[in-house]
Amino acid sequence: MTGHDHDHARTVAPMVDEITDFEVLEIALRELCIEKGIFTAEEHRRFTEFAEQIGPTPAAHLVARAWLDPDFKTLARTEPMTASKEVGVDWLEPTGFGTPSDFTAFEILEDTPAVHNVIVCALCSCYPRPILGNSPEWYRTPNYRRRMVRWPRQVLAEFGLYLNADVAIRVQDSNQKHRFMVMPMRPEGTDGWDEDQLAEIVTRDCLIGVALPKAGVVSNVITDTRPAIHPVD
Repeated sequence: MTGHDHDHARTVAPMVDEITDFEVLEIALRELCIEKGIFTAEEHRRFTEFAEQIGPTPAAHLVARAWLDPDFKTLARTEPMTASKEVGVDWLEPTGFGTPSDFTAFEILEDTPAVHNVIVCALCSCYPRPILGNSPEWYRTPNYRRRMVRWPRQVLAEFGLYLNADVAIRVQDSNQKHRFMVMPMRPEGTDGWDEDQLAEIVTRDCLIGVALPKAGVVSNVITDTRPAIHPVD
């Protein structure tokens, strides 16, 4: 190797160390799609900006409205796409500028005093992005994906969510054909609140199912918790 080659290797090595396999694949696929004319660089930029700015606010308003209006709750449970449109989300064309939707099917899972729902994608990272925005990083980790389906009560405890033993936990596995969100129960201490006040406490974590809405809690705060007990006989 020549001196020039050594200098070049020293220059690019840090860049190689900082890029992940997924980033390499994304760059390669994106550039190939642009080269083949599947979409333009400008269209990719517009969609990326759209994806970065959407969040769970529409879903939070959907839940808040369902808490206040029994007829809307029925609509959300039976026709979730129609209910989504009423809070500003069109699953078939969520961007509003013609980019394809990743919609397949969408369902809203209603919590009850006897059943608590939580969503996961055990295979990769399927997530209801048009209505919840981008998924949090922990949702995509193998740690969450593998353990939630096996030991949900212990994993929820790590989020600070301790459920009574008589509450069944239903883990819903999202996939390429089906996406889900959770409709938690309305908490105590919210009598007389309007939709905006209620939506504020319906955080992203509540909509995934790793937290419960509480009066005064308006962000995805991970609380200090005791270590979860590993389910070993």
